[in-house]
Amino acid sequence: MKRPQYWPSACAIAITIALTPHAYAADEDVERIEVTGSRIKRTDIEGPSPIQSINKDDIANMGFDNLQQLLERMPANGAGAFSTRGNSQDSTANGAASISLRGMGPDATLVLINGRRVAISSFAEGITNSFVDINNIPVSAIERIDILKDGASAIYGSDAIAGVVNIILRKNFEGIEVNLGYGEASGSGYDEQSGSMLWGMQSDKGSASIILDYFKNSTLAASEMGRFGTANQSPYGGEDFRSSRGFPGYFYVDGVKTIDPDCPPDSATASGSCLFDYGPYNLTIPAAERVGAIAQFDYHLSDEMTAFLEVAAQHNTSEAGGAPTPLDEDAMLTVPGTHPNNPWGKDIEIGRYRTVDAGARRWDIESDTLRLVAGLRGNIDEWDWEVSAQKGRSESTQKGDRTQGWVRTDFLQAEIDAGNYNPFGGTMNSQDVIDRITTSLVRQGVSHLTAYDASITGPAFTLADREVMMAAGVEYREEDVSDVPDDQFQRGLIFGTEAVSAQADRDQYAAYVEFSIPVTDNFELQLAGRYDHYSDFGSTTNPKVAFQWGISDQLTARASWATGFRAPSLAQIGLGPSRESSFFIDTYRCAADNVDCTALDYNTEFAGNSELDAEESETWNAGLIWAPSQKFDIGFDVFSITQDNKIDKQPLGEIYLANCNDQNSTVCERLAPQPGQTLGPISLIHSSFINLSSQEVQGVDVSSHYGLEMDRFGDLKFGLEYSYLHKFEKDNLDYTGEYRYPQHRWLLTTNWTMDNFAANINFSYIGEFEDTPDINFDGVLDFETNKSRMVDSQILVDMSGSYRFNDTFKWTVGINNVLDEEPPFAIGDGDTDLYGYVIATHNPMGRYFYTKLSMRF
Repeated sequence: MKRPQYWPSACAIAITIALTPHAYAADEDVERIEVTGSRIKRTDIEGPSPIQSINKDDIANMGFDNLQQLLERMPANGAGAFSTRGNSQDSTANGAASISLRGMGPDATLVLINGRRVAISSFAEGITNSFVDINNIPVSAIERIDILKDGASAIYGSDAIAGVVNIILRKNFEGIEVNLGYGEASGSGYDEQSGSMLWGMQSDKGSASIILDYFKNSTLAASEMGRFGTANQSPYGGEDFRSSRGFPGYFYVDGVKTIDPDCPPDSATASGSCLFDYGPYNLTIPAAERVGAIAQFDYHLSDEMTAFLEVAAQHNTSEAGGAPTPLDEDAMLTVPGTHPNNPWGKDIEIGRYRTVDAGARRWDIESDTLRLVAGLRGNIDEWDWEVSAQKGRSESTQKGDRTQGWVRTDFLQAEIDAGNYNPFGGTMNSQDVIDRITTSLVRQGVSHLTAYDASITGPAFTLADREVMMAAGVEYREEDVSDVPDDQFQRGLIFGTEAVSAQADRDQYAAYVEFSIPVTDNFELQLAGRYDHYSDFGSTTNPKVAFQWGISDQLTARASWATGFRAPSLAQIGLGPSRESSFFIDTYRCAADNVDCTALDYNTEFAGNSELDAEESETWNAGLIWAPSQKFDIGFDVFSITQDNKIDKQPLGEIYLANCNDQNSTVCERLAPQPGQTLGPISLIHSSFINLSSQEVQGVDVSSHYGLEMDRFGDLKFGLEYSYLHKFEKDNLDYTGEYRYPQHRWLLTTNWTMDNFAANINFSYIGEFEDTPDINFDGVLDFETNKSRMVDSQILVDMSGSYRFNDTFKWTVGINNVLDEEPPFAIGDGDTDLYGYVIATHNPMGRYFYTKLSMRF
């Protein structure tokens, strides 16, 4: 039999498998392996679906000790990904990081470890976005990362809408390897330290490997960031996003809004608010420390059966923080007329105020993950089989103590009533008073995963003297998640921090089958189907059809079509009352009463929806690979993903337009209007999650590699990954080239090796995109009708060099962001991007120097 086969690119830093087809004769001794995107074990590395593969040498050449930093350079990653960068008291998944293939969100990307699901983070991001925290996967433990850029629900089930990221861990290692690393950013006190130790052994009876990993980074405070550390971006051409919860603040005297007389003129607004710059109190990159251990064991019970065991444990600590506690009218704080500092000498109400004297709010976050997989694998004649059981747990705790700025409103009211706390004139009250108004908080989250699976793969039958390969299996899974905020949040005693509450569980079973059919010697057809049943929303069946056609020895075509689904996240189903804040202009009140005519921060409260249906998708991919030689290859893939029934928040703008012009609305709650006014200030907007939206993504991927042998001058190799976004539509809005959706992203890698020396230069590019999706900040996305400025493109240059002294020692030095590029200026979105750049897209750290020492014994 003759069929196309693909070999891994020889480029030392190439981040995809080189697609060079060549023929081979069938041989019973050729080892079959399972590759990402198929359950069928095969002798060739790549099948009909496009895969980007990053091996451990590629990772080392990129210079990152943090998986999130590595993956955010990949062109397939896009909008929706997040990291610890910009962690704040308002983030709902502090200390965690994710990947978002095609910009469709982290919940549309399935993350696997060794081809298996893992427990989701117990803290959801954006209140309800469930995801796998990639910070729990140590870089030193990775053998390779496979990025399947194709829908794969027919193979893996839920979440594989935009693709799959499969982390393959190192094993089959002999000896001891020790790695030490240190790096620091120029112009700040930020640094990173890393260390790892790998031990492995192999024998006739099996193999064992143990990996220990340590990573630590210091804090990069917003106060060190200059123009990128302030919420007032108006001096730089942006918006003034300072908060109306000021220090000093404003009051209601005889029912009339009255600004504190000591409010600085440059902080006073026309509507009587006193603005506060919270920016310098934030953490651009919070301190973090991670310790992990992974052990993998294989034991050959016989020639036909092997027992295997995987154990992984990870302990992460990090911090998050923000400005001092903001208070508003909902706190219902008052000052008696007898208060010794009351300038009006009568009972008054506190409007918006901030307890700056109590200090900035800080969270200490701890997360612990545990993963255990045990099973048997073997073969019967030409069939391979495997059964396994898995237990996983992810537990997170978020704490704040009395020294970390957490003010309790009833304690504060008691001290005001006693005349001990002075809320006027921006007074810094004494520490003994501060100790009496602050409290300690604990938020606890945990998620569990229990899974069982059984599978077989082998030759099913022959068709025209060609073997038809098959894989089939069954799975059963139980999941639960719990996110419990401190009781003081639930009782309404803590203000200004987004609080999340969730509780849900489900079970699921599935069956799947897959065929690889060699229609001719050079044409392979893949047929797959999977049935999933969930205890909460019901059942779904998803097929996949794909082919790979070796047109000639140099040219190969491939294409695929599949449907997919994503089950509602446990957080979306079981969410309790949870809040977030955002900036917009209260246009109704501005028009009616000529107040609140600038963008101010308002709170929205969400609740879960147990009636949610699954999201559905349809995906197709078509590509050509031309490989005229083993030194050069280039591949083109056109992709399209349509996702319907998408679960999303009710659009804030639509809720506002429909409800906020009514003083008595129960959806858009307002405080009582002041004398002579029609509408009071917005107190709270109620929202939920529904199956309301759709999104469609189309684009082109280009992958190419070239190797040049220069004899005594060594070998020079190049790799290119390019992604073009042709179309991104969501809710009938075209996001292509809009905020966070650049049309062009690419990564160019070069590697030169000569004897024991190696050097690398990498170029990563993010194209320009339009700024400010809500251009007039009225809560309604208007980028299709209004034109904003453009956020400039950015090229980052990374360089490294290494020298191997002998078989034991290797020394590496490198610089990331060699040219010390700042993030391009952006006005922002009035939500998370408030400091003059797009936090999730551009890294503000600057030039970073590092060195590493590797020792192998």
